Amino acid sequence: MNKKALDTLLKEIGEQLGKLRRRKGYATIKEFAKKYKLPAIQYWRIEKGKANVTIKSLGRILAIHRVSFDKFFCTFM
Repeated sequence: MNKKALDTLLKEIGEQLGKLRRRKGYATIKEFAKKYKLPAIQYWRIEKGKANVTIKSLGRILAIHRVSFDKFFCTFM
């Protein structure tokens, strides 16, 4: 995967995570991260598409939202 494609994918993942966070009722990244004991700066970077999110980190975030990997990635199709 080239850099541009990876950057686009990370941005899309971040956008979807932001939608899930707002749907859960959290207006800010900071309050969401605090509630679920996530590192706020790292979570901000993930939502902004600036971090190369690991499967482990993504799995933890999706578990908070009770969303499976399958369901999450189906939003990209």
